[in-house]
Amino acid sequence: MIRRLGLYEGSSYDPYENLAAEETLLNCVGKDCCILYLWQNKNTVVIGRNQNPWKECRTALLEEEGGHLARRLSGGGAVFHDLGNLNFTFLLPSDDYDLDRQTEVILRAVRSLGVPAVKTGRNDLTAAGRKFSGNAFYHHGGRSYHHGTLLVDADIEKMGRYLQPSPLKLRAKGVDSVHARVGNLRELQPDLTVENLKDALRQAFGEVYNLPIVPLEKAALDREKLRQLTERNRSWQWNYGQRLPFDLSCEGRFDWGEARLELRIESGVIRNARVYTDAMDWELAQRLETALTGCRLAPDELKARLCAETGGEAEDVCRLLTRRL
Repeated sequence: MIRRLGLYEGSSYDPYENLAAEETLLNCVGKDCCILYLWQNKNTVVIGRNQNPWKECRTALLEEEGGHLARRLSGGGAVFHDLGNLNFTFLLPSDDYDLDRQTEVILRAVRSLGVPAVKTGRNDLTAAGRKFSGNAFYHHGGRSYHHGTLLVDADIEKMGRYLQPSPLKLRAKGVDSVHARVGNLRELQPDLTVENLKDALRQAFGEVYNLPIVPLEKAALDREKLRQLTERNRSWQWNYGQRLPFDLSCEGRFDWGEARLELRIESGVIRNARVYTDAMDWELAQRLETALTGCRLAPDELKARLCAETGGEAEDVCRLLTRRL
C-alpha cells in the first residue's frame, strides 16, 4: 500500500541523463512509496528497448539537425520529445503498481485544465479523437515504472520527419511503432503551458493518492550510478548496437552504372556485404564489399571506409548509403 509520495523534477534537457535519472530513481524507490518524475528532453527520438533505430527513425537527418537518438528500458514504440512535450514517470514497488490509478492522475490533471481527456486502447490517452499521450511500462526486481509523453505544444512537423523509416529497404526483427493521429493539448486549450500542466499534475498526484508530496533533490541520487548510466545511455553500443540482426538493401543509378547493396547487419555492424553492379570496373564490387564488411552502420565510419577507396564510384556509393540512413 502506498503511504509516501515523492516528486522529482528534472533540471536537464539531456535525454541520456534524464533516462539515467529515471533508472536510478527506480533502483532506489522505497517500500510503500510512489515517485512522480517530471522531465523534458530537447529534440530527441526515444526508441523502445527492442526497436531497430534505422527502421523507426531517419537517424542521419536527426543527427544532422542536432538531435539525439536514445533507447529506453521499456518496450513500446518510438516517440519524439522536444520542449513542447512533458514526460512523466511513476516509479513504485511492483506490488503497488496500479495502472488505472496512475493514469487517473494524468487524466485528472489534464481535465482540470479544461481538456476532455480519455483513455483509449491499451496505453494511449486522447482528447477530441487525437492522441496526446503514449505510455510504456517496465518491471524488474520487484520495482516498476509507468512513463509517457504529454504533448503540449510539440513540433508535429518535425516529429513526422524524424519518426519514419529511412528510404533504405529493411527486413528486420524487432518491434515496430504503430503510428496514430496525434495532436497537441494547446490545440484544445490555447492558454495551456508546460508549467500549467506541471502544476496540475502535482495537484492531481496528491489528490488521487490522498497523501502529502515530498520534493526530492538531485543530491539524493547516487551520483556515481547516475554518471555510469548516463554514459551507457549516450553510447553508440546501447543505442545502435543492440543484437537485432537485420538485412538492409539499397540501390542507385550513377554515371558509371547501377549498383545494388545487400547488407547483413548484426549489433549495428555490417557483418556481410554483397555488391551487384554493371560498372565497367570489374574489381569495384569486391573492393566495396571489403570496405563495408566490419564497418559500423554510422555515417562517419561509412564515409571513412568508402571514401578511402580510389575512384568516384566509392564516393557515390558512400553518399547513397549515408544520405538514406
